Amino acid sequence: MQVRILASGSRGNAVFVEMDGMKLLLDAGISATRIKKALAGIGVDASTLDGVLVTHEHRDHVAGLATLSKWYHLPIFTRPGTIEHMKGRAAIPAECFCPIGDSFSVGGLTIESFNISHDAAEPVGYRLKGCKNVTLATDLGFVTDNVQTAIEGADVLILESNHDPEVLKQGGYPWPLKRRILSNRGHLANADAAWALIRMQKRPEKVFLAHLSEENNRPDLAENTVQGILAKQGVQLDLTVASQTEMVGWYLN
Repeated sequence: MQVRILASGSRGNAVFVEMDGMKLLLDAGISATRIKKALAGIGVDASTLDGVLVTHEHRDHVAGLATLSKWYHLPIFTRPGTIEHMKGRAAIPAECFCPIGDSFSVGGLTIESFNISHDAAEPVGYRLKGCKNVTLATDLGFVTDNVQTAIEGADVLILESNHDPEVLKQGGYPWPLKRRILSNRGHLANADAAWALIRMQKRPEKVFLAHLSEENNRPDLAENTVQGILAKQGVQLDLTVASQTEMVGWYLN
C-alpha cells in the first residue's frame, strides 16, 4: 500500500493511492505527461489506473484530465454538479464519467465522498477505506462539522494548510481575491488546519499538509505554525508538508 502526493499547491494537485490491489488517482490537476512520468518513476504504468476521483472542477484539479482520458479511457468518479460545470468536458468521452453519491466501491475499496465548503459547483473530499483509511480534505473554506466528522478515523490524512492570514493580507493579491481566500468558501489557514487535527479523537499515523499557496505561505511557516499549536496542546503527529514540485509519500510494506 502506498500514498504518493505527486503535486500539491495552487498550480496543480494530484495524489496517487494504491491499496488492496486498486490504483487510484485523486485529482488530475497537473499535465497528463507529468502524471505519467511521476507514476513511472515509482514503477506504476498510468494505463493500469483503476480510475480518477475528482474533488471539483477548478483547473488546478482537472488540468490533465482530458488528456489522461484520451490516452487511457479511465473511469472518472465525481459528483454530477462537477461534471456539469467542468470546462472542456466535451473533450472527455461521456462514458468515462461515473457520477457518484455519498458512497461507492472501486474493486474492494469503499469510497465515501463528503461535502466541503468551497466556491465550486459540488465540491467534495474523499475517504478511501480498505486495509487503511486514507482521507483527502483540501480546498476548505473552513472545517465544517461534516468535514471534522469525515476526517475522523483517518490513518493517512491529506489536509489543506493553504495560507497564513497575515501574509495573505500583506501580500500583493487584489483585495477581492484575498477576500475569496479568507471566506468560508475559500481556503484553509495553517492554524485552522492545526485545530482540526487537535479535535480528532484518533490520531492519524501520517498527516500531509497540502495545497499550500506559493504567494501566501511557506513550507516552514505552515509546518512551524501547525506543529507549534499541536505542541501547546500536547499533541504529537508525523507531519510532512506536500510540495508543488517534489513527490512525497507514505508506504506500508
